[in-house]
Amino acid sequence: MDLLDRYPIVSDQVDRGELRVILRELRRVLEKEVQGDVVELGCYVGTTSLFLQRMLRNTSKQLHVYDSFAGLPPKVATDVSPVGEQFKQGELTASKAQLIKYFKQAGLPLPVIHKAWFEQLTLADTPDHISFAFLDGDFYTSILASLAVVWPKLAPGAIVVIDDYQTEALPGVRQAIKEWSNDHSFTLRNEASLAIITR
Repeated sequence: MDLLDRYPIVSDQVDRGELRVILRELRRVLEKEVQGDVVELGCYVGTTSLFLQRMLRNTSKQLHVYDSFAGLPPKVATDVSPVGEQFKQGELTASKAQLIKYFKQAGLPLPVIHKAWFEQLTLADTPDHISFAFLDGDFYTSILASLAVVWPKLAPGAIVVIDDYQTEALPGVRQAIKEWSNDHSFTLRNEASLAIITR
């Protein structure tokens, strides 16, 4: 029985199929013994974080999670979509206390929690080496800012999974990845709504 059959999904922000892909990619990193910690930018209430931490329980890797805990930032023109009106500034607000509560209820050690807008992060805010990153920033500027602080720290063999690559309501995500590819070399696979990137 796998983790998704044993434990509940605590919000509807990531579905079972997407979680299965995310955990499969993390498992690949663990099996290949890629060096570095695990980061999640856009943790919300811990929907994905809880499962990442369960997979890391018997490893030496630390989980670092990042969120504004103030909801979504303002959109830029690239984020505008006629089917994305529900994604407004301040939506998807979750508190740090909610995240901590879910971890305590699950009996899991707390991750390293970073409270900040992604554009405020610097390289000093991320681990020295990253083996796996899950980016769930929803908007164009958030994804670009996330890539900027994660990319230089990626270890050989690291994997980056980005949510909403194929989500029509959030076109800024795909545009950010497209622009990043202009100056950075990587292989991209697409599965469900996810972009899976290897350097």
